Formats: sequence, structure tokens, C-alpha cells
Amino acid sequence: MSGKFHYPEIIGSGAAMFDMDNDGDLDVFLVQYVGESRLFRNDLSNGKLAFTDVTRQSGIVTHGNGMGAAAGDFDNDGCVDLYLTNRGPNQLFHNNCDGTFTEVPPKRAGVAGATEGNWSVSGAWVDYDRDGWLDLFVGNYVKWSEAASEPCHAASGRPDYCSPNVYQPLPSRLYHNNHDGTFTDVTANAGLAVEYGPALGVSTADFDNDGWMDIYVANDGQPNQLWRNGHDGTFRNAGLRSGASLDASGKAKGSMGVDAGDVDNDGDEDLFMTELTGEGANFFVNQGAGAFEERGVRSGLNSLTTSRTGFGAAWIDVDNDGWLDLLTVNGAVQTMEALARAKDPFPFHQRKQLLRNLGNGRFEDATGRGGLAFELSAVGRGAAFGDIDNDGDVDVLVNNNNGTARLLINNVGTKNHWIGLKLDKLGARVQVMLDDGTSIWRRARSDGSYASANDPRVLVGLGPSARAPRVRVIWPDGKTENWSAVEIDRYTSLTEGTGK
Repeated sequence: MSGKFHYPEIIGSGAAMFDMDNDGDLDVFLVQYVGESRLFRNDLSNGKLAFTDVTRQSGIVTHGNGMGAAAGDFDNDGCVDLYLTNRGPNQLFHNNCDGTFTEVPPKRAGVAGATEGNWSVSGAWVDYDRDGWLDLFVGNYVKWSEAASEPCHAASGRPDYCSPNVYQPLPSRLYHNNHDGTFTDVTANAGLAVEYGPALGVSTADFDNDGWMDIYVANDGQPNQLWRNGHDGTFRNAGLRSGASLDASGKAKGSMGVDAGDVDNDGDEDLFMTELTGEGANFFVNQGAGAFEERGVRSGLNSLTTSRTGFGAAWIDVDNDGWLDLLTVNGAVQTMEALARAKDPFPFHQRKQLLRNLGNGRFEDATGRGGLAFELSAVGRGAAFGDIDNDGDVDVLVNNNNGTARLLINNVGTKNHWIGLKLDKLGARVQVMLDDGTSIWRRARSDGSYASANDPRVLVGLGPSARAPRVRVIWPDGKTENWSAVEIDRYTSLTEGTGK
């Protein structure tokens, strides 16, 4: 903290959970805005967690002001690579498959972003053209410099952080994978250059169930965008037409974190995004073919989240009952007057929230049942979600502004049965078919939340059912395969070409 309320100070950084050494457990990368970002190897043994800081020997040397991380295997060598977003030039690190990384000069790779005034936050690896190679979408925020920083004030008259509307938004970027370790900036040719806003969150999914990946962008204070895939390398913004751009009253909110998932178990992807204190979260329910209805009020999510400013968030089945719940990481971006009057040295902290899906279109606040971790108040920003101890439920890694990172271990989900699937392609959709004739749909992804990379494995809660379910996978290239019975309460690798 400089005491001058420089705008980037309050935005905060993300984190990543990814298996960097292919040993079957998730390692941790913590992005730092000031100082060196850190890589920790997970030395999980007999269910016990232990981490070793391997930053120095890993070859990852970060520079600039770190914002976010995106994890994906961009060269199809079977090892997960890392793309880091910065306020400044971004960085691409190639995984050497031996526990070390080599930085690919971003200009040579073609993914540096504009160096002058560049401020990228969230990135997403996505095979948008179904060629079997991961492309890269990078969400850029606003143009800011210390020299041109404008003083802003709170309603009380005291100095405070500005609104993003004070600054000019930067255009986001789409990079096509050339299959040779380089990328081509196709933003203009793909049609994404015509509209842009201050992007903070990114989530990719096939929202209209046409077999092609779309891109959803959460903008801060401006209409959100749903870039619908045209199957020919182009996109069009269907945000307003689809009903997924503004809230029910037609207002653009301060969207930060975003995630997509099949919340109502009807086979399509619904959307949730965190907003500013006083606004309440947006909840867009997919009506099929990518048409959405905003149900923040009807579901209870709007009123439950109005008192928070949310950043990292994800749909996760906390209790493995087959219904996706929500966990949000919160922290204000402007001074909270009650805390300031109490002489709090960092008056922006808020508690996390756990919101449980009741299975009837509504949610309840289960924060009080979440344990001591939810009694801590912090300035939460990035959150990465994944099963870090391989026990069959989703844990949460939280990166806090001006505070220690937190690792929240789930002790609830293991009370129900589950199946875990490791798929070799991001974007693959999974249908888990149960004995009662119902299905649960999930997808392999690492994007979503805020400036963070999530566990790409698919984890499906089965509730009390102890029967091995049938599984159907729709691969990103459109091919479909079936597995007759997948063992429960363990992880199984499903490789394209090995099913029926």
C-alpha cells in the first residue's frame, strides 16, 4: 500500500491449481502483484498434505505486476503449461515435463499483448476451432498509469480508490494456436475487436449446445459479452440478444468473477457472476440454445450476496449430492466506512460465502456451517478450485490482498459417493447417467472464477448411490464415446479413442 490509492493496488491477484509434474496431485501457483510469484509442489502422501517451494529450481521467474494464471497444455506434449497475466507484458512458460519450465519469449510466441499500457487479468485456454490444439483468450482491463492517476474520493470526502469508469477499457485478445509453439493474434479477424469492455472474468463453454466452444466475458461496470462461436473462426456478441449481458432491470453491474455450470441439471450451462456491494450477484439460467433468464432475485442469490463484493467464485458440488453449490471469495474495492471509523488499518475485508443449492431453483446461505475458515475476514481476490488432497471433494485455494493465502480443505463431500474423471482434452463435456434415469452434466475446464486456474478434472457427486454409472463424453472435436461402468470413489483416466 502506497497511501496514494493507486488503482491496481485494490484489484488483486489470482492463483492456480494444476498438476505441474504429472504425479497425480495438484500443485499450487500463487500470483504476486509485488515481488516474485511462487510455485509450490504438492508432496501428498497417504492423504497428508505437504508443500515444497520449488520456485527457484522450476525456472519460473516472473516480472511486472502479476495478476492471473491460466493453465493448459498448448503444445500437446502431455504436460501442463502456464500463461501469466500482468500489468505489463504477459509471460508464457512451457512445461519441460521434468518439473522445470522454460519461458517462451511472449513476442516470439505471439502472446505478449500490447506492451504499452497492457493490463491483463483473466485468461482462458480454449480450442475454439476444434482442431485439437488449445487457443488462448486474454481478458484485458483498463489503461492506467501512475503518472496519469486521478485522485478519487469516497462519499465521506476521504481519499479512496476510483471506479473503473474513470479509465479507458483495453481490448481483449484472442490468439490462435499455430501448432508449432507460436500463436497468431486473430482478435480482429474473429470479430472480437468491434466491442470490448474492462474485462475481469472469463468462462468458456458451449452455451448453445451446438458443439462449439463460446466465450463469456465479465466486464467491470459495462455490459458483459457472450461471444457465440460461428464455426468458421469468427464470433458474434450475443450478450444482449441472449439475455446474459445485463441484470433483470437492464443494468450493467461491476462483474468480477464468473463461472458456468449446469446448476439445474437440465443439460446446459448456466452463469453466475460476482458483483459490487449493494448490487447482488447475477444468475443467468440457460433456457436452452443459449437463451438466458436472469433469476438472481427468484433464486435468492441476489439478496444473499448484496452485502459483499465478490471476486473468485465457482460452481462446486460441496457436499457431492449431485447439485452444484456456490463458494464466493469477497473483499471491498472502496473503503468500508464502518471499518474506517473503527480505525481498521485495511478497511476492505469481508467474509467468504457458501451458498447451497436446494435443488428447487433456490439457494440457502450455508456459510455458518462452513467451519472456522468462513469466520475469517479478508480482502479476497483470486480463488482456484480443485481436489488438492485427492479425497473426492473440491477444496479452495484463496489469494488475498495484503494478507496470507488460505487453503480451505473440504471435509463434507466425502460423506457421499463420487466419481472423478481425468480427461485429456479441455472443453470435453461429460454426461453421467444414473440408474434412476437422470443425468448429471459436467465439463473439463480450467478457466472461470477470477484470474485463476482450476483443477481440470471432472468430479461428480453421486449422493448415496453406490452403483457404477455409465459415462458419455463429447470431445471438443464433436466425437462421442461411452463407458459402460466407471468405478466410484476414485479417479479414472478417460482418453479419446478408448471408449465405445
